[in-house]
Amino acid sequence: MNRTQLARLCWRSGFFALFLLAPPLDLFRYDLTRGHFVLLGQAWTLGIDAGSALPASLNLILRGLLPVIALVGIGLWVAWRYGRLYCGWLCPHFSVVEIVNALLRRATGKLSLWEREALPTRQSDGTRIEPRAAWWVAVAVAVTGFALLWAVTLLTYLLPPAEVWGNLVHGTLTRNQALFLGVASALLVIEFTLARHLFCRYGCAVGLFQSLVWMGNPRALAVGFDRRHATVCADCDASCEHACPMRLQPRRIKRRMFTCTQCQQCIQACDRVNAPRGRPGVLRMLEGDCAQAHTVGESRRREDTARDCFPRAR
Repeated sequence: MNRTQLARLCWRSGFFALFLLAPPLDLFRYDLTRGHFVLLGQAWTLGIDAGSALPASLNLILRGLLPVIALVGIGLWVAWRYGRLYCGWLCPHFSVVEIVNALLRRATGKLSLWEREALPTRQSDGTRIEPRAAWWVAVAVAVTGFALLWAVTLLTYLLPPAEVWGNLVHGTLTRNQALFLGVASALLVIEFTLARHLFCRYGCAVGLFQSLVWMGNPRALAVGFDRRHATVCADCDASCEHACPMRLQPRRIKRRMFTCTQCQQCIQACDRVNAPRGRPGVLRMLEGDCAQAHTVGESRRREDTARDCFPRAR
């Protein structure tokens, strides 16, 4: 694991913990029993029950519209500059995707039940995984465990966490609580088992909007491929593609990488393939002029730009 992947692990773990602990710590949730948000331990209401129309309108703007606009604006700016950075570095769902993918690969040799062929047991980047049926136990535990944990956590964003966890531990869930947890857990088990990265690619609205905004900026951060030295890929088994949790082909141009999460696992795999041979990898993150050249597919015609973007000595 290189420094980038270690940093990703820290960010993902921290945000996953925040996702779980935000309701119990009253950092952020919506309390259905009180009918208002709770933010940093304080009640967050729109204040539209003010005595006159003017204060109510101001409260609606200051407490409702402006925070939403600010949050959306920050998200769009990040997506414009860096693409689906939230997905690859923070999203608690994507963290589950990567964990279950890794376990499923150890059980079947594939990252998805829908793939026809298993990945190589020994890859060019040094990865060696012998599929064993015993790993199905770990897959089942991870899928059901994360599904239940997610369902309970989502419910604590709506009802008092102490009540939800207390009722769950003591087996005294109300009918509605049990119904919510049962249905949500079942749906999440199905999603974690059959969809995962397919949901990220085709079903997640947050990811879709990030990708659309990112595609509108040709200078945004993107994975670039040094086509001048593409011949080094001839004796590789496409380890970069095997490493991608979204099942993309990193050596293709940007519009073919629409759902890239900027996880950079493909770059790590490429570096690991080429390091023993004393040469740098042919994949790296690009932005600005370099990203623009790669985006429009002009790398071969713009040799000066390509030479600056892919230095062969590191």
